Amino acid sequence: MGVRDSLLAVLAVSCLCLQPQVLHSQEDLVCNSSDSKALLDLMSNFESPIDGWGLNASANCCDWPGVVCDSSSSLGLSDGSSGSSRVVELVLASKKLAGNLSDSMGKLDQLRFLNLSLNLLQGTLPESLLHLPNLQVLDLSHNEFSGPVLESTNLPSLRVFNISKNSFTGSPPVRICTNSTGIQVLNLAVNYFSDVIPLGLGNCGSLQNLSLATNSFTGGISEDIFTLGQLVQLSLQENSFSGPLGSGISNLTAVIWLDISTNRFSGPIPDVFQNMKKLQYFIGQTNGFTGSIPPSLSNSPSLMFLNLGNNSLTGTIVLNCSALSSLVSLELGANNFSGPFPEDLPNCQKLQSVKLARSKFTTPIPQSFKNFSSLVHLSISNSSLSNVASALEILQHCKNLTVLLLTRNYLNEELPGEASLSFPKLEVLIIGNAQLTGSMPQWVRGCTHLQFLDLSWNRLGGMIPSWIGDFQSLFYLDLSNNSFVGEIPKEITRLSGLIHRNLSMVEPYPDLQPVVKRNGSVRGLQYNHLTSIPPTLDLGSNYLDGPIWPEFGNLKNVHIFDLSNNFLTGLIPNNLSGMINLETLDLSYNNLSGTLPSSLVHLTFLSKFSIAYNNLFGPIPKGGQFLTFPDSSFEGTKLWWDDRAPPSPISQNLPQPADPAMTDRNIGMTIGVAFGMAIGIALGGGANMSMHCVGSPNPKPDLVLIGVTLPRPASLRVARPPLGFA
Repeated sequence: MGVRDSLLAVLAVSCLCLQPQVLHSQEDLVCNSSDSKALLDLMSNFESPIDGWGLNASANCCDWPGVVCDSSSSLGLSDGSSGSSRVVELVLASKKLAGNLSDSMGKLDQLRFLNLSLNLLQGTLPESLLHLPNLQVLDLSHNEFSGPVLESTNLPSLRVFNISKNSFTGSPPVRICTNSTGIQVLNLAVNYFSDVIPLGLGNCGSLQNLSLATNSFTGGISEDIFTLGQLVQLSLQENSFSGPLGSGISNLTAVIWLDISTNRFSGPIPDVFQNMKKLQYFIGQTNGFTGSIPPSLSNSPSLMFLNLGNNSLTGTIVLNCSALSSLVSLELGANNFSGPFPEDLPNCQKLQSVKLARSKFTTPIPQSFKNFSSLVHLSISNSSLSNVASALEILQHCKNLTVLLLTRNYLNEELPGEASLSFPKLEVLIIGNAQLTGSMPQWVRGCTHLQFLDLSWNRLGGMIPSWIGDFQSLFYLDLSNNSFVGEIPKEITRLSGLIHRNLSMVEPYPDLQPVVKRNGSVRGLQYNHLTSIPPTLDLGSNYLDGPIWPEFGNLKNVHIFDLSNNFLTGLIPNNLSGMINLETLDLSYNNLSGTLPSSLVHLTFLSKFSIAYNNLFGPIPKGGQFLTFPDSSFEGTKLWWDDRAPPSPISQNLPQPADPAMTDRNIGMTIGVAFGMAIGIALGGGANMSMHCVGSPNPKPDLVLIGVTLPRPASLRVARPPLGFA
């Protein structure tokens, strides 16, 4: 079973009993009048009516969308009303409902299944809702409910309680376990619950899935959680839990999924996992763990996914691959590991993903990796590695290698260019920030499945080859901050992935688990994969000359387009308005001339823009996004706002160029080290629109030598270091 299949199996526990079941045919069932009135009262609290409900719908509420009834005879009603049926299920998920829940919910006393998830409901929960005697499944997730959850909750039949992704506050409702002893799923994730978890969860003896993720809990893990012997999934990530991880965790012998990531746990990881024989996923990254990997983890035959990245673990990496027979993904990056590169990894027969970035290895990639047939994803950025020629010669034997991140290694070495190197399945190649010399490698041409290529922040020279336009799936190309010369090959304007990106071609990064995030008003599951990265063409900070081809307008799928800090000449083509998805356009620090095309106002998604320091003149177009751009977007030109008089040809208040010794490359390198994996581009400047005109472009050096970095003008741009930097 692969990582993805196992993950789905684990998450299936979370959905236990969440699917409604039609108990009887709805035909000939007549809705109980009390239930009908309760439903109408419920709808009256919403900002808009529910389609198919109310006066303009059937008089029989059992016929309303989302309502399921059952006959009164099977419910043992005392009113003796012949033919009357009771509402037992109410499913109104994803209906864009807004408003509050009324106290009339309590009158639906035969309700067994309630799903109001994925709406815009708000306010506090009515007390009557939390006293329904027959309710088995309650799903209020993905709404805007707030306030505390009443401690008086009494739901004796409850099996599933899901209030995740709301704004509840206060202490978690652990007293639910007092009266709901049969509960199997308790999901309180992505709320604002806080403080230490009080005792009480231990009373939920049947609990299989417990998620407290993305709240503000403090202290240690409540000891009674360790008594939940039937627990299969425990999610505690993104809180402020602290202190050591208690050895009582070993009592959770049924656990398959254990996520304690992004907390403040400290000290060594206890060596107590030998009794957890079903454990497949242990996710503990972004804590303060010290010491080494405990032997009970490094010898676990059930473990499939081990993530201990971004801690303070030390020593050499020691894993028993003969015992780790199920391991598929290993994430140990951003620790303090040192010593030899682990040679035994190819003996982990199912291992597909290896992430060891920011280590301090004393030996290069070993020859044993030639036998690493299962390897799909390798990330070893910033790991003090040397001998890039040997590394590539070895890794080409990993015939399933799809993702390769080698950023910030092999400093000042020459990047091999031999066409004989072969990476037939490679989709992602990132070798940046290493000051590598040479030219564009010929072997890259053979990576016909390439989707993502980042060779930025090196010293590669020569011309960009025309075959760069042959890739059918490439949607991210970053060759910035190198020493490429000559014209931009027109073939780049034919990159299919930048014209009409076919998402079916793009496979997500292997085994990246779903990460719950709280992001302003948009909260929910976000997945770290290629489809979330904006299509990009970045050739900035080179020595490219010649025109900007009008055919660039064909690249309708590009979101980030950067040609800044080059020697480009001629006019800005009107056709760039064809790049309809453009969000960032940077043409600053070139020798472009003429006027600014008014067609650019049609780029409605444009949010970052600069044509600073060019030989441009004339009025700045009005409309579209242009009035939102800061003055710094236009400085160093002879442009003016077209509702003002043209300025004098020479501005008396030009900003002075920076010291040539502090080059754009050096500034960006410093920022790259400071901020690591920054992705966005900051174009600088404020929102003040009082700029009239500022003068001409900075002078540039006359001499360009292939492979030699010459002084560059100081740019206002905060440069973006390559992905995979960390």
